[in-house]
Amino acid sequence: MAEQPVLVSTRFDEHGERGRVARLTLERDAKLNTLNLPAIQALTAAATALHDDADLRAVVLTGAGQRAFVGGADVYAMAGFDADTAEAFITALHEAIAAVRAIPVPVIARVNGYCLGAGLELAAGCDLRVATDKAVFGMPEVKVGIPSVIEAEMLTHLVGWGKAAQLLYLGENIGAVEALACGLIDKCVPAAELDGAVDRWLHALLEAGPRALRLQKALVRPRERLPLAEAVQAGIKSFRAAYATDEPQRMMASFVNRRRG
Repeated sequence: MAEQPVLVSTRFDEHGERGRVARLTLERDAKLNTLNLPAIQALTAAATALHDDADLRAVVLTGAGQRAFVGGADVYAMAGFDADTAEAFITALHEAIAAVRAIPVPVIARVNGYCLGAGLELAAGCDLRVATDKAVFGMPEVKVGIPSVIEAEMLTHLVGWGKAAQLLYLGENIGAVEALACGLIDKCVPAAELDGAVDRWLHALLEAGPRALRLQKALVRPRERLPLAEAVQAGIKSFRAAYATDEPQRMMASFVNRRRG
């Protein structure tokens, strides 16, 4: 039996006592890393495998090669769907992005080219997004006869209703500079500086308290749907939980001692 191709690879960077960073890479460079069902299932499995990793501090998610983060869902596969297979496919895609969102530490989307449709939904599901200045973003689904659904709903949280409507209704692409200006991404750099930008963010994450970072991640996601009063109360409970260990005292003492020195 022929060996099955690796659709999503996982590599770990070890940082001693500070824990480790996982790097997930979608490995369909020849197809612009588009997502067919096997790739979606592989992404779900790779993300889920990280959920209980106590030493994990951060995750970097990217696409193989220089041309695309994710060029969208695989149109060649979707062209043959009926209503039932379409529902199964889009449900599986939602489950994959949900698995990424459920990783208990910050996830950085390293956007290295086209970031379209399902790819933009996946990037929106990450906590931080850095892209090259040549990256291209868009939600072109209406141009192939389908609506943008599932995690496309998160676009309004990032860019507001007006910009989201422009992306969803017109199906037109925008460049990285415009994406940065509207809040779709958090940083835009030349291609040669992409890995350096990611590494600077990783350094900051590794310097943070590991428990504090996980508590922060656990707070950020519910804020997308909680009323303000409930979000505030959740924050108070999380602040209390931070003091269940000595992490705040240790890190604050270190900070005070550095300032005094």
